[in-house]
Amino acid sequence: MSDVRELLPRVSASSLVDAMAAQYAHPFYIRDLVCSTPGRVLFGAACTIALLPARDDRDDALANDFARLFYLAVGDAPAGKVLVMGGGGHPDAAVAGARKMSRAAFRGLVGVLADGRIRDLRELGDLGLTIYCNGETARQRNRVTPVAAEVPVQVRGVTIVPGDYIYADAAGAVVIPAASLVAVVRSAAALEERDTASIDASRDEVPDDVVRNGSPRPGTPAP
Repeated sequence: MSDVRELLPRVSASSLVDAMAAQYAHPFYIRDLVCSTPGRVLFGAACTIALLPARDDRDDALANDFARLFYLAVGDAPAGKVLVMGGGGHPDAAVAGARKMSRAAFRGLVGVLADGRIRDLRELGDLGLTIYCNGETARQRNRVTPVAAEVPVQVRGVTIVPGDYIYADAAGAVVIPAASLVAVVRSAAALEERDTASIDASRDEVPDDVVRNGSPRPGTPAP
């Protein structure tokens, strides 16, 4: 993890997507998210709460209690984790608000990734909680209810299992398997370095040379 922490400021969701695509064909990228703290990066290991569409005949005060499932999800070492909430097939449903989610800030989580809408988004951002979600809502009555902690969930068609690493910035969120984290971050950092060199080279390129020979491909010297 020391390598990852050192390289993290040098990567972005874009380079991580490219690095992941070189290893995996499954969906791992989530875009068009709204953030409670625009400009702030979210990174940490995922803990999960699954939600499903609510049913009146299946409502159970204990089994569907958000606070109980939250503490089961974060475990004994919540600091630095990212709470991921699956939306239960209702991406516009309200999944939580400040009353429920403030405990995430108080317990040291770095943030939340939610396949749903969040109430009181600005207030939660003021508490230092970085939330990436489908948007804000004023609606309180939920169409979904929490049903399980520390199980695989899906966010916008991407499967997330507890222990996966979440990286999110303005370009979207990337889900990285824990076993591949170091390799993916190293690859992303190398891609960023290559792109920076290419940008620098374009500053001094000669237009006539580009017209005659085309632009150099990444990794090859300019003519």
